[in-house]
Amino acid sequence: MAPLPTPPAQPEDTPDRYVGLAAAEATRSAEEHGWSTVRTLPPGTIITMEFLQGRLNFEVQDDTVTRCWVG
Repeated sequence: MAPLPTPPAQPEDTPDRYVGLAAAEATRSAEEHGWSTVRTLPPGTIITMEFLQGRLNFEVQDDTVTRCWVG
């Protein structure tokens, strides 16, 4: 039987620190801090509620991160 895949590491980072940053700056910083996936979404976007280890989500309005959450 094949071994179970190892999920990406969850960086020890504070998502709130990205709020208020420009989207490109926040994405670059998140990637440098070890997030394997960074997703940028406009306000009100309908998304699934699946949790993905190592993913950081940004809600961006007018090129500024207004909300940030893990998963």
